[in-house]
Amino acid sequence: MSVRRESEQWRLYKESQTGIRSRVYDVVIPDYLTASELRGYLDDIYHEYSSERYPKVEQLNL
Repeated sequence: MSVRRESEQWRLYKESQTGIRSRVYDVVIPDYLTASELRGYLDDIYHEYSSERYPKVEQLNL
C-alpha cells in the first residue's frame, strides 16, 4: 500500500505486483495528520492484519 498527499488530502492506494495502483476508498485519513503521524494511524487501523512476520505498519522510503 502507499499513501500520497494530493490536493491537501491523504489518499491511500493498494499497489499490485504488476504496478497497477488502485485507490482505497473505505479508509479515510484525516487531512490534519502530519506525515510522521501516518504510520501510527494506519497501524491502528490495520492491526488485525498483523502477523509474526509483519507485526506493524512500516514506512518504506522508495
